Amino acid sequence: MTDCVLGIDVGTSGVRIVARGRDSTLLALAQVPMLPPVQEYGRTVQDPQIWWDAVVAAMAGLDLKGLRVSALAVDGTSGTILSIDGNGNPLGMASMYNDVASPETVNRIAVVAHANTAALGGTSPLARALMMVGGARILHQADWLMGQFCGVFDFSDENNALKSGYDPIARVWPSWIADAGFDTARFPRVVAAGERVGTIRTTVAEQFKLPRDCAVVAGTTDGCAAFLASGASEPGDGVTSLGTTLTLKLLSATPVFAPHYGIYSHRIGDQWLAGGASNTGGAVLAQQFSKEQIAQYTEQIDPEYATGLDYYPLPKPGERFPVNDPNMQPKLTPRPDDSRVYFQAILEGIAGVEALGYQRLVELGASPLKSIRSVGGGAVNEKWSAMRLKRLAVPALQSASEHAAMGTARLAWRGIGHED
Repeated sequence: MTDCVLGIDVGTSGVRIVARGRDSTLLALAQVPMLPPVQEYGRTVQDPQIWWDAVVAAMAGLDLKGLRVSALAVDGTSGTILSIDGNGNPLGMASMYNDVASPETVNRIAVVAHANTAALGGTSPLARALMMVGGARILHQADWLMGQFCGVFDFSDENNALKSGYDPIARVWPSWIADAGFDTARFPRVVAAGERVGTIRTTVAEQFKLPRDCAVVAGTTDGCAAFLASGASEPGDGVTSLGTTLTLKLLSATPVFAPHYGIYSHRIGDQWLAGGASNTGGAVLAQQFSKEQIAQYTEQIDPEYATGLDYYPLPKPGERFPVNDPNMQPKLTPRPDDSRVYFQAILEGIAGVEALGYQRLVELGASPLKSIRSVGGGAVNEKWSAMRLKRLAVPALQSASEHAAMGTARLAWRGIGHED
């Protein structure tokens, strides 16, 4: 039998489960779609049972023949919360990560909150928890799913707890939360991501044909899991996600908190994961060019030849990082007659924003960028990658995996004493 662990990734559209070997090998994979959240009285909600049903279905499709599962961990969407009774049963629909709180509860937090908290804004989980009346316990999505495995519904990990107001430096629920009118006793106790929290329930072990001594390990958020899946592990390791928007994450020896830039830091062991998200990205390209044109012009451009056009591509006015200006105008002029040159200039512009973003993180106190891994749709564009590397002046490393569940499995190994 080959020893392995399970990483369970619960996203917005489905569940993916991987079996990961001690040598980081992907040994098995299963995924199932999931019904999307619904709009109910102006709120974005979902029945938690949908999550567990999807996990059960994915487990049924996971081929574990010849494998012995030693541990498992779960990641969930950051900021998704639900209320439960004393037995872990949901007391209603879950409030999703993009659900919006009332202005009144948002303001109650803004008046008393610590300046560096990640619990500010309209989608704040803490603000939405204030709207869940009564003395019921509040859990995050990953917390509740881990409870399904081990029968314990009173813990969370430091990454999922962050946006609910948890202080990852002092490692406590801060006192100002009570000043906002919320009893922190309703929140779970918080442990480090990758800490063992229990053992699988006998009935669940039998249901999934897992060993009865299978460890249950505290997981993380989906975003942190995706970073861990890349293989990044040293301060200065950066991961850029080139999708509709541009997201940067940088592993740092020191934390960075700059709410005005939308930057906060997740604690991963004794290191910190700092990140920011720009409004630039693939959305700008999609506005200007068809898929066919993007493919055509990519073949024609020469990354060694710079256009000299200093663009700051935005799909509409407003930027959050690395420039914080809600009224910032897109800079996409002067436009050359040659559409190929225009296309290349936009790619150069996005590359410039990426370089400025990592520079901004370092200016704010993060470890200097030493390497870069790229994920997302734009990562496969080799010519664009060449432009970006010239700007960043650091080596490019291959991302170990595109599956966030593989990052969660790294934590599962950590929980039983093995670092991969």
